[in-house]
Amino acid sequence: MRPQPSVYPLRLYGDPVLRRKANAVSDFAAPVNVPGYAAASLKQVARSLLETMFEARGVGIAAPQVGLSQRLFVAVEYEDDEEENEGQDRPLRSKVLRDFVFVNPVMTVLNKKKDADLTEGCLSIPNIYEEGVKRNRAVRIDYFDLDGKSQSVEAEDYLARVFQHEMDHLSGVLFLDHLPASVTDEYRRELSALQRQAKANLKELEG
Repeated sequence: MRPQPSVYPLRLYGDPVLRRKANAVSDFAAPVNVPGYAAASLKQVARSLLETMFEARGVGIAAPQVGLSQRLFVAVEYEDDEEENEGQDRPLRSKVLRDFVFVNPVMTVLNKKKDADLTEGCLSIPNIYEEGVKRNRAVRIDYFDLDGKSQSVEAEDYLARVFQHEMDHLSGVLFLDHLPASVTDEYRRELSALQRQAKANLKELEG
């Protein structure tokens, strides 16, 4: 069993865990078993999730993306849209305004007006970015923090999109699912390669 890492390897498109509905966290003090790694506390796992997100230059990451099928995701709000940060060498931590750790999140739509203009991508589907994913303009997330205390946060526009993207992950939904099949067909070769890599990664993890 591998020790708890500071940065997890990402589960890629085609990995079955990305299609499962995540389970609620029932015991905040119980050790967490990320498949392939030694048990760790929920706080340790959340810390590693954030580090994994920063390493991949992301703006959010959900537990299923590292193989943990539990209702947990982390996200950050940067000084400006993450779309402008991708590919730069400046450490993203220096641009963080707020970071969030959501345990057992529940989302309420505050503004049903849809926005489909922003480009969306996914750390588990690298190098594929598309416009056209319709997201609600404003949402509220009711959740528990790492101490088990009830919290709530509201977000609109870009940050609301991030939260909705990560909430989707907890239901086994990927951003490409929101787009016409013709879009996915355009990336057939790339997605097939990711599926092969996901399968190889699982074999290595199990070995």
